[in-house]
Amino acid sequence: MDEKLIISPADGKVVKVEDTHDPDVDGSAKLVSIFLNVFNVHANRVPIEGTVESVERKSGKFLAAFDHKASDENEQIVTVLSHDSGKYKIKQIAGLIARRILCYAEVGAKMHKGGRLGFIRFGSRTDLTMPAHVTVAVKVGDKVIGGETIIGRIK
Repeated sequence: MDEKLIISPADGKVVKVEDTHDPDVDGSAKLVSIFLNVFNVHANRVPIEGTVESVERKSGKFLAAFDHKASDENEQIVTVLSHDSGKYKIKQIAGLIARRILCYAEVGAKMHKGGRLGFIRFGSRTDLTMPAHVTVAVKVGDKVIGGETIIGRIK
């Protein structure tokens, strides 16, 4: 697989694509949010080869995962991967029904693109934050498949 391609971390529907500022990925960044409904496969995949820099569980609310406030307010596990092209942050976010998130990442571990990152029970959300130099290849409304759909390309 082309090393410059970033693949979807989850099955679902793209509900947000935006430029953002995120200190976890060194400032200017691109955010892609994917909503997983109850019929989607809820396994999360590693979007790009990298070394796990941090894994943090944050307790919070259980708002409906399609609500953009869920990215900030809901229960979540945030994993930051370090790659030669920059840092990549994956948020596994619990939804209204989903109350359990599993994450297999461990600090210092090498993760392989397409490998299992974890699992979220039922309707949930997965956010991927990438360095600003990445060209995003999806738009709001696109349906994506975890481990297969190309989300972006490293310039």
